[in-house]
Amino acid sequence: MQIDYQGHGPHAEESLPAVLMRIVTELHDVAYLIERIEPQLYGNRGVASSDASEQVMVLQGIDLAVQKTRGLAEFIDTITASIPDTWLVDVTTAVNLVKLADMKKALGSGMLRHGHSQPLTKASGDFEAF
Repeated sequence: MQIDYQGHGPHAEESLPAVLMRIVTELHDVAYLIERIEPQLYGNRGVASSDASEQVMVLQGIDLAVQKTRGLAEFIDTITASIPDTWLVDVTTAVNLVKLADMKKALGSGMLRHGHSQPLTKASGDFEAF
């Protein structure tokens, strides 16, 4: 079976564990970004609801999202340790489906990213329009 990549750029096989570790890094970054939202929702200025129980449910949902994201990262991290580096995959098609440029670069670059996609050192009010 032959697959036509139609100009999606050159494809090369990479070590599956290396690819999975880049996914782990992205999942940890997602958890970090979600966690940064939580403090903004405390008190009356965050969740637009007069119902305190609804506010608690939103906060619990955010906490659950963080826990699930970190759980997925740890799961992938743990099983990756048992996969031989000789197992190779071509991530070209999968990377081309990613919409966010920074994530696409991080997943397709072959290198682990250090730090977070939205570091705390960015000035308040800075944003990237999309």
